[in-house]
This record gives sequence, structure tokens and C-alpha cells, in this order.
Amino acid sequence: MEFKLSREQELVRKMVREFTETEVAPIAAETDRTSQYPAKTIDDLFRYGIMGMIVPKEYGGAGADDLSGAIAIEELSKACASTGDIVATHNGLCCGPIISYGTEEQKKKYLPMLTKERKVGAFCLTEADAGSDASKGTTTAVLDGDHYILNGSKIFITNGYVADIFIVFAMTDRSKGTKGISAFIVEKDFPGFLVGKHEVKMGLHGSPTSEIIFQDCIVPKENLLGVEGKGFGIAMATLDGGRIGIAAQALGIAEGAYKEAMDFAKVRVQFGRPISKFQNSQFVFADMHVGIEAGRLLTYKAAIAKSTQKRFTLEAATAKLFCSELANKTATKALQMCGGYGYTNDYPLERMMRDAKITEIYEGTSEIQRVVISGNILN
Repeated sequence: MEFKLSREQELVRKMVREFTETEVAPIAAETDRTSQYPAKTIDDLFRYGIMGMIVPKEYGGAGADDLSGAIAIEELSKACASTGDIVATHNGLCCGPIISYGTEEQKKKYLPMLTKERKVGAFCLTEADAGSDASKGTTTAVLDGDHYILNGSKIFITNGYVADIFIVFAMTDRSKGTKGISAFIVEKDFPGFLVGKHEVKMGLHGSPTSEIIFQDCIVPKENLLGVEGKGFGIAMATLDGGRIGIAAQALGIAEGAYKEAMDFAKVRVQFGRPISKFQNSQFVFADMHVGIEAGRLLTYKAAIAKSTQKRFTLEAATAKLFCSELANKTATKALQMCGGYGYTNDYPLERMMRDAKITEIYEGTSEIQRVVISGNILN
């Protein structure tokens, strides 16, 4: 097995790394401090083809492979996990299911909107009483002639109050549990679509998160995604892909924290020498390095599996679990390395530590990942 990126993948890494260093990193602290959606950055990412990069060329995308998509999220998240999150949600959770399950008419209509027309995408599954257990969802969709009527609400929706296109899951037959869930493509301008509470979060302050409300929301019949009653399978398959994006985001956070701590340790002098010269510091950096290398291999393996295998649930869950816990451990160790300086917002480590925590929660908690992994390896 050859562990080598293709020329195209290397070019993606180079382009996104340079963009991150020049456009993302300089405003990351201010984005976090003000909780402002980085609109110009996202518009530039559309212009460079990163937003919607996995969309086939015939629908306006770059036609990039899944590994290139993961690399882009990794590079962005080294400096700003919020930006990485916005891109991961748009690409994996909105464009992804349309590519995989949309009709030709749906692809021709919505994928160019999510690429050339620079419309932002989102994914609506979680509800107040339906987090890990999607069968508890109460949002309903009732067929009425040539349209469905949606009623209910979704919470913790990434890109919620800036998005234009939403993948929404609703009960078309509540008596059937998960077999009664259907998926829909919903536009923000549909009658009865409302944006609710804007969430104030511990981290990812630049990633817009909100409640989405449906009050007799009119959705055309042709916007049913896939087959009625098959939405749960679409949601779970989409989350498999999304977990690779979160693994890449968490990996990027870990790499960013590692670099910040190393740069600090090389210039911080105590007891007459840089703290990087002390063996206990060196052991910490050795452990960080090993974790990051392992996380990168797991993430890239999962991305390749998505492109080459019919099912990649195990690889995605493994990468997401390992990298999310890696991000939290690495950010904590990096902050400790910088002492009191790391605890202030003069340095990015306190932000990275706050941002890292969510990677163990969204798109399936670490506990859920362990359930998925054990279920796959034992059965």
C-alpha cells in the first residue's frame, strides 16, 4: 500500500493551506470573539470551488474525490474550526445526499444552486427529544395533493440562519418508527419555513447554529428525496459521510494546537533554556505527533473507503471517534504547555480547546460511535 497523495490532492492541500494562512487565520480570533459568520470567507471558498467541491462537474462542482474534501476541511480547521464546520456541513450533509439520492431533476436544479449560485446548505435531523434516537422525531410531513405540509421543529442546525437549502427529515407515518421517516429538500423561501432561536455556544462561535421551525410549510411533492419511508437510511448514510468531515475537522484542530504549542515551547525560556529542551515537554510532543499521524491515517482511510466501498460505516465511526478524542486531548495538552498564556484569548489555544469539545458530540456522540463500532465488529 502506497501512502501518497495524488497530484490533484496535493494541489488541493496547497491551495487550501495558503488560503487558510492568508485569509482564514488572520480573522479567526475576531470571528470567535464577535460570533460573526465569516461571510466573505465563505463567498471566497465558493469562488475557489471548495464549497461544493465534491459535486460532479456537470452540476457545477469541482468533481473532487472524498479524500480531497477531507483534506480541505482539515486545512481550514487548523486555523478556524468554525469555517471547517460550515464547509463540512455544506458539502457532506447537504450536497452529499442530493448527489447520492436525488433524481436527475433534483440534481440539475439544486446542485448548481449549491455551487455556482453560492447558496449555503444545511441538514435538519435533530429535535429537542430526538437526538441519538431519531425515531423519537415529531416533525411530520403530510401529503396534500401536489405538495407535502411539514409541521414541527429542528434544533442545533449548523448553518441554520444563513442557509438557503435544507435536507429535512420528517415523519410521513409515525406508526412505523424509523421506517416512517422521509427526507425532503426544503428551500428557506417556502411558505411556513421559519428560523427560530440562534444558539449561543461554548465554541464554534463563527458557525451559525439555530432552530428551524415548520408551520404548515409547503414543500412540493417533487422535493421528496429518495423514496417515502426511506429517510432514515438516507440520514444514517449521510451521517457516515459527515463523520469523515468531523474527523477531518478534529484532526485539523489537533494539528493547529500541536503547532501553536510547539512554536511556544521553542521560544519560551525557563530555568535558562527553552521548555522544548525539557524531556517532559518532548514526551508530550512525541505523544501528540503519534496521535496526529494515526488520526490522519484513519481519516484518509475512511475518505478512501467512502469513494471505493458500498459501506464505510465502520471506517467513518472509527475515524470520528479517534480524531474527536484526539482533538480534545491535544488541545488540552497544548494549552497546558503554554501555561497561563494558553488560558488567555491572546493565544488561540483556549479557542481550540472550546472548539474541540463539540467534535465528541455532534454527528453522533463518542458513545454512539462506540455502539456503531462494536456493532460492526461483533456482528
